[in-house]
Amino acid sequence: MKNDSEAPLFSIIVVCLNSGQKLFDTLDSILGQNFKNFEIIVKDGLSLDGSPERLEEHYTDGRIRFCAKEDQGIYDAMNQAIELAQGEYYLFLNTGDNFYDENVLGKTAEALEKGADIIYGNLYNKSLHSVIYSAPEINDFTCYRNVPCHQTCFYRKSLFETRAYKTKYTVRADYEHFLWCFYERKAVIRYTPLVITAYEGGGYSETKENLKCSARQHREIVLRYMGRKKADRYRLVMLLTLAPLRSAIAGNRHLSAAYNSIKTVLYKMRTGKSQK
Repeated sequence: MKNDSEAPLFSIIVVCLNSGQKLFDTLDSILGQNFKNFEIIVKDGLSLDGSPERLEEHYTDGRIRFCAKEDQGIYDAMNQAIELAQGEYYLFLNTGDNFYDENVLGKTAEALEKGADIIYGNLYNKSLHSVIYSAPEINDFTCYRNVPCHQTCFYRKSLFETRAYKTKYTVRADYEHFLWCFYERKAVIRYTPLVITAYEGGGYSETKENLKCSARQHREIVLRYMGRKKADRYRLVMLLTLAPLRSAIAGNRHLSAAYNSIKTVLYKMRTGKSQK
């Protein structure tokens, strides 16, 4: 995809707080990309682990811009970083995560030639040693069940110019924003079969307390965008198709690879039928 302006094609946004070596592993992964038309925004929440000093001393690449400022949580930090970003597309990469290989940005730029407001791909879960494949089509049920995680989504900057993350959703703000893009902005969303990110797992949203909060916020969000009738129908479908059991299988390091392989075959079959 050509980018004739001086602005970079991609803004890779990394928010951190006392992340230590994980921050630098993530930055090295970004800087190791063969495609170089990007910038990195590092938004630090006033870390005390020495990482800001190390960053300023050892990372002199002009594409890295660093901001140290107090924030009210991960989504507030992301919103602050967005205000600094100059790229045409944004990707939010957590510390401890990294690009799957050195060709991710280059291949994504090629995929963007077809045009999209959001382009998303697949995720490699490091703890499960398994690729987690995203649904190749975004529809109502996909939006209810599981949208692509933010580490695999490249967002056109215009999707954040009028509306940033709603920080009241302390665990689900990225989910809520994706549904807003789909339902209200009517964003053009395309899937690419690339594995975008190697995900560390065990993140902020996966603690026991936040999982309960996530369920509450999920319910509030789907009621807003789908209405009670549709949301209740999809909840029943999830129960009848043993969603809790399938989630447990998907989260088991010994079973995850096989489960996701089967899921991928089903996705391909469904996509093939929809194209006929």
